[in-house]
Amino acid sequence: MHVRKVGIIAEYNPFHNGHLYHLEKVKELFPDSLIILILSGEVTERGELSILNKWDKTELALNYDVDLVIELPYLFASQSADTFAYGAMKLLNELKVDTLVFGSELNNVDLLIKCAQISLTPDYQKKVQCLLENGLNYPTALALALKDMTNVSIDSPNDLLGFSYIKEIIKNQYPIEAISIKRTNDYHNPKITGSISSATSIRKALKDGDDISLTIPYDISKYISKITLLEDFFPLIKYRIISDDDLAKYETVDENVAHRLKDKIMISSSLDEFLKHMKTKYYTYNRLMRMCSHILFGLTKEENKIYQNKLYIRVLGFNNKGKNYLNKIKKEITLPLITNYSNAKNDELKLDLHVIQIISIIKGESYLIDEIKHKPIYKEKGA
Repeated sequence: MHVRKVGIIAEYNPFHNGHLYHLEKVKELFPDSLIILILSGEVTERGELSILNKWDKTELALNYDVDLVIELPYLFASQSADTFAYGAMKLLNELKVDTLVFGSELNNVDLLIKCAQISLTPDYQKKVQCLLENGLNYPTALALALKDMTNVSIDSPNDLLGFSYIKEIIKNQYPIEAISIKRTNDYHNPKITGSISSATSIRKALKDGDDISLTIPYDISKYISKITLLEDFFPLIKYRIISDDDLAKYETVDENVAHRLKDKIMISSSLDEFLKHMKTKYYTYNRLMRMCSHILFGLTKEENKIYQNKLYIRVLGFNNKGKNYLNKIKKEITLPLITNYSNAKNDELKLDLHVIQIISIIKGESYLIDEIKHKPIYKEKGA
């Protein structure tokens, strides 16, 4: 009998009932499948720091029957949907995954495939370029060009990511079937709305000290003693912007915004205030957050180009089912397979270690030491 190798891609920021619902649906659809998770580590796609560290998120995933957990490197995890999807889908394909299951507001894979195919045509690219030249930001230009050509609006977070995943499957001819699961909560709502609420609302409730116990399947106090946010690094971000004469060298920072960054940082006393000063129709909140993250961690455009082609498979955890599968396919894997810092070669973990080193300024030296010494988490479960 063919055993499905199911890939899921997540940030688990934090792991909540919606994520548990997703995993339960995967097991319901494919009861004997092997589940491989591509997991963002310390920094999320929006540029914010993850509330839970990668090891706690891995432990939780294994507790809820994920078989193998692989880290999505910072270079890909901290960028917009297309780059995020490029890294995640390449890892899943390398791991011989045949099925991708993702959450979706539209919950119509056929429609997403049709839109993805159109988005890869020269006519679509010309429309996007024209809209950009008219002053629209990149996400809006993409959405409007697609709406014009298909009469379909793809503008919600999970659909945008699903759309990007499917584009990668088509572009690279990956032998992966995409399947969607209907998203069951309002991603826009900043308030807790019930047992399944958005990660955004849960993070806000945590920040405000409100009760989130109904929204998560575990006691979060074990994993969180103090939430560290990008906001906590504002003095360092401010120092970087003031002292660096070439801000345009950083990834996501263009020449047009570099001077504005220097002006607005001088009248800002917090990250939130800075973002409000900076935000325009063209520079969205998410784009600015990523910009601040890349400035803080020193990710340059040059490094981004170099490391785009240096993807690796960093194993964070597995059960015996996942371990056996990894042993079975490891001779077929072409990307470097890394289980800890001692078996990393060349500069594979250089960028991710640099991120951890900077975060440890706030979180403490023990956070850095734990990252360097940590080996994959093993949970004896599965067949």
